[in-house]
Amino acid sequence: MIIRVIIKNLFSFKDYTEFNMLPGRSTRMPHHLYEAGSISVLKLNALYGANGAGKSNLIKSLDLLRSFVTEGHLPIEFITEVFKFDAESRKKDVYLGVEFIKDGTPFYYGITINQGIVVEEELQISGLGKKDDITLFQRTNSVHEKQLSLSFHEDVMKDKEAALYPSFLQNEVLERNEPVLYYLRNRKNKVFDHYKRAFDWFDRNLVIILPTYSPGLLALPLEGDDHFNAFTKDIMRSFKTGIREIAIVKMPIEEYFGEDDKEEAERIISELRANPLATAKANRTPVEEILFVLEDGKVYVKRLCFLHEEDNGANRFSAAEESDGTRRLLEYIPALYGAIYSPKVYLIDEIERSLHPLLIKELARKFSQDTKTKGQLIFTTHESNLLDQDIFRSDEIWFAEKKADGATELYALSEFKEHHTLDIRKGYLNGRYGAIPFMGNLRDLKWDTYAEAR
Repeated sequence: MIIRVIIKNLFSFKDYTEFNMLPGRSTRMPHHLYEAGSISVLKLNALYGANGAGKSNLIKSLDLLRSFVTEGHLPIEFITEVFKFDAESRKKDVYLGVEFIKDGTPFYYGITINQGIVVEEELQISGLGKKDDITLFQRTNSVHEKQLSLSFHEDVMKDKEAALYPSFLQNEVLERNEPVLYYLRNRKNKVFDHYKRAFDWFDRNLVIILPTYSPGLLALPLEGDDHFNAFTKDIMRSFKTGIREIAIVKMPIEEYFGEDDKEEAERIISELRANPLATAKANRTPVEEILFVLEDGKVYVKRLCFLHEEDNGANRFSAAEESDGTRRLLEYIPALYGAIYSPKVYLIDEIERSLHPLLIKELARKFSQDTKTKGQLIFTTHESNLLDQDIFRSDEIWFAEKKADGATELYALSEFKEHHTLDIRKGYLNGRYGAIPFMGNLRDLKWDTYAEAR
């Protein structure tokens, strides 16, 4: 679970800017609170803002941090995407920190980067402001010359075997633009269990869906997980997509490619057989995913197909033949399923893309009203129809506003202390909370003069 995120000098965030999932004073919808020891966190959040206000930059920043930790190298955006309205920003520190809960333990992980160099990195067991933090490791460096310093918690240093690793990591392995946490992901000694759990949160529990996202290996869980299959069919039917069944079409790879692309088929067969750990390979297009699987020594193609109510399932339709909205809904199903049944965090940028506003609202309502969810769902949106206090608590609606200096400011609806019966959609559209585009006077555009000039 995410507790809070802190960002500085990255994208449109100039000074230290915080987003959090901490509850306010509201006592409404108690089932929206997850209890984790001495702290409660919210399960749902919708972030609003005008185009260019920076709401998507929150998710992009977390995506960079996740990539940095799990892939082990520094994304170029930490250098190129500093706050551009400050002429000195390239020489200033970029900071990203996230406080989260993994398996009941609260962690805080933060990095400071300057001109592509990791000058600070730390992992703590967070005291949540109620007791002292416990530093698991701390790393410092200098921008201009290598002055790497790396210290670990005493539990590591007291273990004869584990105590050898920090020195080896510092002197022989770690580069100036790499994360320490990445190199702790596979340590087998039990004194590294906390470190591995923290890495695992980034790798498995933090799921980010950008507008360019496409579903990954959907055919496998649909075929192998009866519960997920039934859930998917129920969603597609209940939202009146016309889809009655989802089937997996399987054929030999030679049949799929035919004689014209025989070389491509042979290449894929060779790749799968050459890697004993590989059982599947996905080929994604903008509208469909083709899955190549190795079964009993032979390679087959698996692809989704859909049977519709209109003809009682007489014809099969590929994903490419379905509407953009149907495909987008299909892409969201693993996120919705995961947020309901697992303690994962799903962040979705532009959730309304290609989907009808009423469908999005119903998805949010279903998640909101479910009292047995286990995960968090956080998304950015322009869709004002979602501004409904029967779906969200006031502390679960946030706004992104661009200030006069071009920096993004984040704040919650709960700061306005509105009554839960108020029509917040109307208030938002009237500019009561900010975070909407300023349209100005369209007559000032004088576009008729362009027509006269033609």
